[in-house]
Amino acid sequence: MHDVQSKNHPFYETTIETKPIFEGRMIALQVDTVRLPNGETATREIVRHPGAVAVLALVGGKMLVVEQFRKALERVQVEIPAGKLDPGEAPEQAAVRELEEETGYRARSIRHLQTFSTSPGFAEELIHLYFADDLEKGEVHLDEEEFLTCEAITPEQADAYIREGRIYDAKTLLAVHLWRAYRQSGEL
Repeated sequence: MHDVQSKNHPFYETTIETKPIFEGRMIALQVDTVRLPNGETATREIVRHPGAVAVLALVGGKMLVVEQFRKALERVQVEIPAGKLDPGEAPEQAAVRELEEETGYRARSIRHLQTFSTSPGFAEELIHLYFADDLEKGEVHLDEEEFLTCEAITPEQADAYIREGRIYDAKTLLAVHLWRAYRQSGEL
């Protein structure tokens, strides 16, 4: 078995050239020319992203979610609290910060569940998913350009939101599935 992280893996693509295309507040876009395993060359369009955090937060046996408009999809969605990492910020700190900013709840303790890629075909973004169920009520501190509402939903509401397409994003779908497992086994 080959080490999937290794430059010695037979599928590894060696970067020959990187051409920056765009650099914005949240993302950067570059086009890489790569050498394929068969010796040919190809181009890869890559979105650079600082990473993000998301929190599966439970209060009173219900999951905290926020509803907000997502311009890229032109739709309002229900999602677990989440946000982008600030420069130099540790994921755990960002998770605690985002949870409080968006929901008004402070996590007295938080536990890392999983880190996963969102769109590995073209983006390097990683989401660090955390779990918190030891919460205390604080105050919401939304960013200036952030408009959302927060609610605590039951498992039945989560299932209905999925059926209705209100819960549509991968991180929230994963969180709902993990919550189901947690309710059945008591473990994550």
